[in-house]
Amino acid sequence: MSTSGTLGTPVPPAEARVSLTLTTWALFTSLAALLTGVGLYATLSGVRAELERFGTVYIGVIGAVYYGGFILGSRAALHVVGTVGHIRVFSALCSLMSAITLVSGLIVHPLSWIVLRFLSGACLAGIYVVAESWLNQLASNANRGRLLSFYGMLTTISYGLGQLLFGLIDPLALTGFAFATIALSAAIAPVALSAVANPPPIRRPEPVSIRQLMAEAATGVVAAILVGATIGAFISFLPIYAARSGMSFVAVGAFVAMPPLGSLILHMPVAVLSDRGDRRIVGAGSATIAAGACGVLWMAGPSSPIGFLAAAVIGGTMYPLYSIAGAYTNDQLSPERLTAAASQIVILFGVGSFIGPLIAAVAIRTAGDAGFPWTVLVMHGLIAVFLMVRVVQYPPADRAVPSRDVALDSRVLQIPATVAGMGRRLRPRPRRH
Repeated sequence: MSTSGTLGTPVPPAEARVSLTLTTWALFTSLAALLTGVGLYATLSGVRAELERFGTVYIGVIGAVYYGGFILGSRAALHVVGTVGHIRVFSALCSLMSAITLVSGLIVHPLSWIVLRFLSGACLAGIYVVAESWLNQLASNANRGRLLSFYGMLTTISYGLGQLLFGLIDPLALTGFAFATIALSAAIAPVALSAVANPPPIRRPEPVSIRQLMAEAATGVVAAILVGATIGAFISFLPIYAARSGMSFVAVGAFVAMPPLGSLILHMPVAVLSDRGDRRIVGAGSATIAAGACGVLWMAGPSSPIGFLAAAVIGGTMYPLYSIAGAYTNDQLSPERLTAAASQIVILFGVGSFIGPLIAAVAIRTAGDAGFPWTVLVMHGLIAVFLMVRVVQYPPADRAVPSRDVALDSRVLQIPATVAGMGRRLRPRPRRH
């Protein structure tokens, strides 16, 4: 016997699976359309900014303010959902995202794009808060891991598909923005027309301050900021780096799809290793491999087959670092504090993601295009060194209890996944800061 995540009553396993499918198909279909549009919009924005000669500094600011909007949106969404419900908030934010995307194609100016990217970050963050809280309330303990794993794969594949579609459009025309707008608008229909009732309102947990997190899990706090800076810089400038290499638009679309593909392939093996060993050591190893791949990308160039492979390796070893940071933080905390801690880790990641593109912009302006891979290389090196220093300061303890973690990357391609469920186990691991 199993328990249905929607009704909370015992039902046969087959009926539980059917019930879960019926209650999630609309949300998953909407998310697939949404992420396809977002992937196309993100890649198109970066390349169009380069073609319009916005300048490296403006491009860095545009990338940074996206994460500023994300921080605001992730916090505001919790309040709004409690007032009007999941379905209305999801539909409204998708509609706003659609309008923002179309306006971006109509008004092509760096100052307007700074405002629009900030708003798009706020909308998308709110959508993810709604979607993930919805899924967590639909799921039961028996199927939560599989449900969120499918969610992570779906968002990764859809985002990568949107990037591949970039190769089929003219980035100087309105067409690409129109296609992205169509996908974002289509995302509204499945959820809005679904017969599924709104989940219960989100209950806000007791807050956990940054100071408390620093006292109990300093490693996770600092790692979240460093990982945010690294991913923010990488995502913001990867399309520009590819476009400046002289690649065709089709090749640019394929190249920027390599990191999501690498994440799809390598994330789970990295997650399994982090569940079985010391997360700090696994994170340091993953960051070291990513740094090496950045060096290979710099030497080979993005247009070569080796450059494509290097981009996939970077994505496969970089994106799981956020999951590792979140899971390690949760390892140090009691279960009742995980949700509050997760929201703080999300904010810390956003702060880092805001800073990262600005650092990369300065590096590229100073050192030329080579400043991009070198910036990401140095940032990964800092993560690896920091984690190994913490291992030396706080040596790993033997694990007496097998882990039951569910380490997910979900959609860190744009903003980090909810990590409140990570790090759960029968008994907490001995505390290591």
